[in-house]
Amino acid sequence: ITKETFLSSSPMAQHKSFSSSSVSNRPISLLNGLLLLVSLLLLLGVFLPWAGSPLFPFPNVSSSSSLPSNWRDYSLSQAAEFVAKDGTVIICAVSYPFLPFLNNWLISVSRQKHQHKVLVIAEDYATLYKVNKKWPGHAVLIPPALDSQTAHKFGSPGFFNFTSRRPQHLLQLLELGYNVMYNDVDMVWLQDPFQYLEGSHDAYFTDDRTTIKPLNHSHALPTPDRNGVTYICSCMIFLRPTNGAKLLMKQWIKELQSGSKAYEGNDQPAFNWALNKTAHQVDLYLLSQAAFPTGGLYFKNETWVEETKGKHVIVHNNYIIGYDNKMKRFQDFGLWLVDDHAFESPLGKLD
Repeated sequence: ITKETFLSSSPMAQHKSFSSSSVSNRPISLLNGLLLLVSLLLLLGVFLPWAGSPLFPFPNVSSSSSLPSNWRDYSLSQAAEFVAKDGTVIICAVSYPFLPFLNNWLISVSRQKHQHKVLVIAEDYATLYKVNKKWPGHAVLIPPALDSQTAHKFGSPGFFNFTSRRPQHLLQLLELGYNVMYNDVDMVWLQDPFQYLEGSHDAYFTDDRTTIKPLNHSHALPTPDRNGVTYICSCMIFLRPTNGAKLLMKQWIKELQSGSKAYEGNDQPAFNWALNKTAHQVDLYLLSQAAFPTGGLYFKNETWVEETKGKHVIVHNNYIIGYDNKMKRFQDFGLWLVDDHAFESPLGKLD
């Protein structure tokens, strides 16, 4: 393109052609305009990535001096400090086969503008390297690494080894002074859950039963059934770094280490025993059933879903077993986001 063509086609030139200004002023006005444009681009390039601009939703932070050269040396304390915002960390624990579910969950978290707080607890080195290659600093592995091929099979010893480490991760973060939210990655956020964490309680959790509660139900720990059992879900938890929350995590660890056969393949019964044994010492808060429905209710009770429409915040794809079955159910309900919206995840499209 020639200089004459550029000058004659530019918005500045077209504007001047309709003005009464002298033609001799055009080069000066054009130069001023170009200088202004360059200055604006420099400002955008410098400030917008750090301001969380939608033009730069996932800035490249790989050059940060706080990140190690070898991800095996990356500690939980380093990782938490890197991702924490307002003293809060959101964690999930993932083995390599579940990376598509991680990406699906991350899309929904990103839509609520909380992805920057996310720390992926990688349970194998493949996950550690994959996530940090795509999203530097947002994955950490706490040894020992697990067998990624068995850790995703529900009810297996490998799965139990995977889930039984959860309270240890949570306790470590509490000891570091962070608020911490834990999610399983077979969840999808429909709204911002933080607005539902009312008050300053030690621990927030959800009921896993499908019995319908009134909208104004109590936020206290439900009364145990005739067998002395509650059915609280261990898959969505929010904790503040209080003595009460730490006590609950320590009791959960103790229950898991007791070796009861009832816990084999599932850490949730141990969590419920820990809740019941520490209820008089810990400030507990049961979250709204309508906002945090179990999969056995959301995916199986169309009438209830319609009656509570607009109130759902995090949907849990449980009450179903099998990787492919979970994926299909998400697809059937329009909650499998990865295929069409991978660009909304910090990980992008996974190979």
